[in-house]
Amino acid sequence: MARIKLKDIRHAYTANPASDADYALKRVDHVFEDGGAYALLGPSGCGKTTLLNIISGLLRPSEGAILFDSQDVTDLATEERNIAQVFQFPVVYDTMTVYDNLAFPLRNRGVPEDEVARRVREVIAMLGLEGQARRRARGLTSDEKQKISLGRGLVRADVNAILFDEPLTVIDPHLKWQLRTQLKELHHRFGHTMVYVTHDQTEALTFADTVVVMYEGEVVQFGTPEELFERPSHTFVGYFIGSPGMNLLPARVEGRTAHLGSQTIELPGAPGALGAKRLELGIRPEFVRLGREGMPVSIRKVEDIGRKKIVHVELEGENIAAVIDEDLEVPAEPRVSFDPAHLSLYADSWRVEMEARP
Repeated sequence: MARIKLKDIRHAYTANPASDADYALKRVDHVFEDGGAYALLGPSGCGKTTLLNIISGLLRPSEGAILFDSQDVTDLATEERNIAQVFQFPVVYDTMTVYDNLAFPLRNRGVPEDEVARRVREVIAMLGLEGQARRRARGLTSDEKQKISLGRGLVRADVNAILFDEPLTVIDPHLKWQLRTQLKELHHRFGHTMVYVTHDQTEALTFADTVVVMYEGEVVQFGTPEELFERPSHTFVGYFIGSPGMNLLPARVEGRTAHLGSQTIELPGAPGALGAKRLELGIRPEFVRLGREGMPVSIRKVEDIGRKKIVHVELEGENIAAVIDEDLEVPAEPRVSFDPAHLSLYADSWRVEMEARP
């Protein structure tokens, strides 16, 4: 395993980039600790796969350096970095059996056959492929072939890191939860450094101890699932994480008071100098209180999602979602209030710290 340091990495797919807008991947300066489980999360085109390919050596960054432990590997080829990579679509040898596909990377490195057998049997059992072990890969389903790809990434014990590029895309939906859980268990068992690319927040939050949220080529937050939910560093994180995402409301701020149209809200603290920046209040739907006290709103829609209801209301011309218990009555003349401990303030999309004062 290895500690992976990304030192002032930037990448442009065009020659002679002149500004930030020319970079597909803007400055990244982060550390993936030895043995950590990380997810690169964001929408298509945000730079996730570019960053993963820079770590693996499939792509050389335009600027910056990559260190595995203390070794600079920026100019090393993929095979010299001693990593395993699992791609979005299956990469298998159709003429080989399932067993031999999994054994191939071990045999290629001269691992003794008894150790090969032990490791392969372990991975086959973990992936539920016992019945297909002696079958050639050619006749298998896409799900089964992708399981082989996953297994070939997991079968080696000597890798510096295992990199996954949206590996569950072709997996049948009812199997995804099972495989995510198994990957998490394997990480706990073997302690590999794992980096997992996905656009699916459920995959990221289920698998990773630390999530790297990317947006328009930039890392906008590097944190635990709890930190992403409780303290989004950027409005994109608030919107992207959660279902429904964070409510974002344009505001004017004076001291510890935020103004939403004709309504005022007491903030949990006083922000510093804000200048002429665009300000927004952020509140998760789970922390919007709907009842008979607070600011008057009008009901737009109620969605029943089982144990909860999502109530969509309008406040001072802005749409807000509130998550309430299924059996909670929606008042005829509803009002809302916000839990002050869970209010966030954003200036030009970035979170502003608010200093609590007596």
